[in-house]
Amino acid sequence: MDPVDILVPLTLLSIVGIVAGAFVKVARLRASRVESLPPDAAARLEELERSVQGLQQELIETQERLDFAERLLNKAREKA
Repeated sequence: MDPVDILVPLTLLSIVGIVAGAFVKVARLRASRVESLPPDAAARLEELERSVQGLQQELIETQERLDFAERLLNKAREKA
């Protein structure tokens, strides 16, 4: 079994876990916040939301790179 066959799913699983963890943090913050948040908490929540959006974008880019790498590997295997 090729190490790439194991490494790729583990990498994806790790990335999905990180993004899921961020979503859980945001959900917990939203569920526990009161009607009026102090300015400090509101700013922190907005920063967390931006961070989650950044993670989502990184995940999309990583998936695109993974797809590209898999296509290259498949081409190399077909030639061999």
